[in-house]
Amino acid sequence: MKNQNYMEMALKLAKKASVNGDVPVGAIIVDENGKIIGRGFNKKEKEQDPTQHAEIIAIKKACKKNGNWRLINCTIYTTLEPCLMCVGALLQTRIKHIVFALKDIKFGCVDSLYNLTLDKRFNHRSDYTYSLNLDSKKMLQTFFGEIRSLQ
Repeated sequence: MKNQNYMEMALKLAKKASVNGDVPVGAIIVDENGKIIGRGFNKKEKEQDPTQHAEIIAIKKACKKNGNWRLINCTIYTTLEPCLMCVGALLQTRIKHIVFALKDIKFGCVDSLYNLTLDKRFNHRSDYTYSLNLDSKKMLQTFFGEIRSLQ
């Protein structure tokens, strides 16, 4: 399966988040053989838990499926640049590669605010690819536009 297909799957998950009133972010974790081992979408509002980000949920599922907290040769595809919490968790898992569809200028810690994934002070680094996806951008703009119109 190609990178674009994984991102399309993550986008479908993001739509589920917005149905629940959550910011539409979805994430897929793929192992070195291209097998999906973790999926997640934001559930922060639904669960009233600030740790329920798409990436964290996908990490937990991938680790459980893998039977190991290390995701050494895995790649995560996420519809929005991961935040500080999510990047920290991804570095803890030793994930190999992060692919994200949209930069987050307010919270992004892969490339926008910080570049924590390549910081040599950590004992592990993760490569990343930023690949702009206009569907992700439109989904987030629509979501926040609707919220602003209700206020």
